[in-house]
Amino acid sequence: MSETPWLHIVGIGEDGMDGLTPVTRTVVEAAEVIIGGDRHHELSKSVNAQRLSWPHPFDALIDQLLELKGKRVVVLATGDPLWFSVGARIGRSIDPAQIVYHPQLSAFQLTAARMGWSVADVETLTVHGRPVEQMIAFIQPDQRLIVLTTGEETPAQIAKFLTDRGFGNSPMTVFAAMGGEKEKRFEGLAHSWAHEVPAFNTLAVECIAAPDAALLPRVPGLDDSLFQSDGTMTKQEVRAATVAKLMPMRGALLWDIGTGCGSVAIEWMRAARYARAIGIEPRADRRAMAAANALALGAPKLDLIDGDAPVCLKGLDAPDAIFIGGGLSAEVFEKAWENLRPLGRLVANAVTLESEAELMGLHAKHGGQLVKISVQRAEPVGRLTGWKPFMTVTQWSLVKR
Repeated sequence: MSETPWLHIVGIGEDGMDGLTPVTRTVVEAAEVIIGGDRHHELSKSVNAQRLSWPHPFDALIDQLLELKGKRVVVLATGDPLWFSVGARIGRSIDPAQIVYHPQLSAFQLTAARMGWSVADVETLTVHGRPVEQMIAFIQPDQRLIVLTTGEETPAQIAKFLTDRGFGNSPMTVFAAMGGEKEKRFEGLAHSWAHEVPAFNTLAVECIAAPDAALLPRVPGLDDSLFQSDGTMTKQEVRAATVAKLMPMRGALLWDIGTGCGSVAIEWMRAARYARAIGIEPRADRRAMAAANALALGAPKLDLIDGDAPVCLKGLDAPDAIFIGGGLSAEVFEKAWENLRPLGRLVANAVTLESEAELMGLHAKHGGQLVKISVQRAEPVGRLTGWKPFMTVTQWSLVKR
């Protein structure tokens, strides 16, 4: 039987206690302990209760809350506590049956209302406390973005990302203290953005592409020229087919064994919200290229490991998908397959006769699908044009049932 809820997580806006519903206001006024940031305490200063600030490190919050069980505890959050906020973090560690959530209008809803945008047609993002570069993957022609920022410097950083990619004419609007007496609005274009804005702000962007803007779709198959590489990368056409077989899904984890410049791992992470990837690469120069590519293409959380499979696979989180782009052997496959989660996808590409023979043997033993991929690109031949073939790739893929 579930326990009686003892923890209340309350969303609060710039209008403070006045903006709460009568029921939620009563909950806050009856609290014995209130946890939140300085801003939250200021917004609820009329309430007499023990005040606690966010702990450092923040992960200590769960232990702090559990120690308070038995008291009337309120956690104050900004806006909707379950939309890119602390409520979701708490709910993953404490039985949600013990929690009552009290949502308030979120910064996304307030911003959309002020811009006259439909929230259903907007990409809602947060870079608050996260790498700002992760928003790059969402820069698309005619796309509208609402971004919870990290601080006063974030809009200028995003303006530079837009400008560098040919979206400098994109209108940007920053809102601060929405719903309060000190609400402010700042407007400008990305290429000339020069406003000094408050640290706590929300950014709205309407992405306008110039004729020469970089097109970076989230479906796999980015142009090879967008990646730093020493030439040993999975080429565009083969990469698109490879990532499609890996089937990126929300929050799923990929092991990219022999990651090279990181092209497959980066495309995997771009293709699905919160998709994660671990790139395993023994060469330091290639890891450096992969890290640079990840930052430039909006996958800053790519985790790069120095090592060779199968030794370095021990202790890693179990993956939802595995790509073997280099170092294929029966031993590497067996260890990878052992760790792959149920319904996990494994794809291995081979270009040499020796690695192809290895794939043939593994296919005979484990089944799956074998495909040969041949790519030719039209290139100049003097004053004319001819077909330039790339090395044929043998691809093996299977799903763990």
